[in-house]
Amino acid sequence: MNTSFPHGFFWGAATSSHQVEGGNTNDWTGWEKGNANRLAREALSKFGHLSGWTEKFGKEAARPENYISGIACDHYRRYEEDFDIAKELGHTAHRFSLEWSRIEPQEGVFDAKEITHYHHVVRALRYRNLEPFVTLWHWTLPSWLAQKGGVLAAEFPHCFARYTEKISSALGDDVRFWITLNEPDILTGHVYRKAVWPPQEKSLRKYLYANLILIDAHKKSYAVIKKNFPNANVGIAKHQISFELARNTVTNRILKTSAHFLWNRWFLDRIDDSQDFIGLNHYNRNVIDNGFLKNPRNQLTDLGWEFSPESIRQALLELTPYQKPIYITENGLADQDDTLREAFLTTSLRSVREAIEGGADVRGYLYWSLLDNFEWDKGFWPRFGMIDVNRRTLARNIRPSAHYFAKLCRENGATVS
Repeated sequence: MNTSFPHGFFWGAATSSHQVEGGNTNDWTGWEKGNANRLAREALSKFGHLSGWTEKFGKEAARPENYISGIACDHYRRYEEDFDIAKELGHTAHRFSLEWSRIEPQEGVFDAKEITHYHHVVRALRYRNLEPFVTLWHWTLPSWLAQKGGVLAAEFPHCFARYTEKISSALGDDVRFWITLNEPDILTGHVYRKAVWPPQEKSLRKYLYANLILIDAHKKSYAVIKKNFPNANVGIAKHQISFELARNTVTNRILKTSAHFLWNRWFLDRIDDSQDFIGLNHYNRNVIDNGFLKNPRNQLTDLGWEFSPESIRQALLELTPYQKPIYITENGLADQDDTLREAFLTTSLRSVREAIEGGADVRGYLYWSLLDNFEWDKGFWPRFGMIDVNRRTLARNIRPSAHYFAKLCRENGATVS
């Protein structure tokens, strides 16, 4: 099947600082230590129903140290090695995030050594002809800002703009693509609706207010970057769900319209004049049949998520009314044995190509993730990486699916087997 992608299409993978770097001190590191024992106790009741749980993950997930990021993948020191692998695999772009807590460890005090470190990271990508997609904030906060109330702090937008000014001025000549916020509504939902991430405060009012704060923060950050670097491309990475109808009934259509507006459109509509592109993070669909989550779940990933890679087509087409370039900034699955990933990539990329043919201006695909990493409150046991990271030795081992993806990268998606 010929699925050649547009000229200049970016191929690569993504990471985030806290999940791979190691050695961080931020709002998450303290929370991890305080909750590791609880998360280890709860793992069996949460995930024990999954196929192969006892044989593959149960022992690891029952250990409290699984939930403490610690050295993570040691990417902070081994980034050049990891970028060498990405280059070897034919990648032409890489998305990573800056760790705000390193750059501004005390309020208004910026660490020149850490700013230099991230400058070296960007230069290392440029040296390998990998286009840097730089995320300013991937959820973790400096401890001083968390103590002020975190996202709910009245001065959060000001602090974020100040941080943006400092780091973008230092890196801006080498960065064409900036992502201000990663999945803002996922963060606010897990903190203030589900109350499962720090600081675990369940409140609808706080959830709504936090989203408004982040909209303001994005706009201020966007303005700072565009003032200093008018030709820079600035957007967010937005988690989008494909809401699908099991049956075309009035009730189902009303449910879909409401859910699509509240989850997929509400945030994007409010920043539409302050984004040059849309970063799409997509993992799942939600089938509606007189209620939500009526998915057939015929095949599941290691995390129990439904295997439905074709749903990315709808997610992309639903972004076309914004008339913005789209970069897929995350799309992947937990698959330790690497038995589903090749099929996932094949179907996902066929669906991306169909969306392009349908009018979606898609310009890049960044798989999540380059490395097995620290998956937040689930710890290390879910394996999303194209590269397996040995938890004991930290040795990098390239999975077979990564070689399949490398072929697609080198051929610009000309063939999908």
